[in-house]
Amino acid sequence: MTRKITVVPPQKSWAKQYEQEKIRLKEIFTRQIIDIHHIGSTAIKNCQSKPVIDILLVVKEIQSVDMHNQEMQKNGYECLGENGISGRRFFSKGGDNRSHHLHVFQEGNPEIHRHLLFRNFMNSHLEEAIAYSQLKVELANKFAYDAESYSVGKDEFIKNIDQKAQKWYDKIR
Repeated sequence: MTRKITVVPPQKSWAKQYEQEKIRLKEIFTRQIIDIHHIGSTAIKNCQSKPVIDILLVVKEIQSVDMHNQEMQKNGYECLGENGISGRRFFSKGGDNRSHHLHVFQEGNPEIHRHLLFRNFMNSHLEEAIAYSQLKVELANKFAYDAESYSVGKDEFIKNIDQKAQKWYDKIR
């Protein structure tokens, strides 16, 4: 059976879940970690989301991450390699009841800046967070069992926010 896409109201527990997982990840990737961040919709105030904690891990060398695949599996993660984004290592925890996604990038990868800028912009622009929430609810209702269509439906909105976020960043910098 295909996993159902469910979008829920913001949960106070999301920040705590991130902090707990951050501790585990620091124990696994001790020497490689440069930084670790809570990203994605669960890191955006007032944003409805799928109840999956997205974590961004910044490392010194992306190839070193592969040495920890077995330990990640022992901690409930599925190791999915680049999973469609060159230079990334992606891990999913929880199987059909996903709880966490880990996105690992080497220091200097432009995806790091993009993810953090998206989160920061959305946290500073409530109206955009609300619009994003509404879009995700509509898409989840329309494509409850079609993850690809759900993602494609968000794509234009996300690209638009990425552009707005970069302009915003350039102004405040």
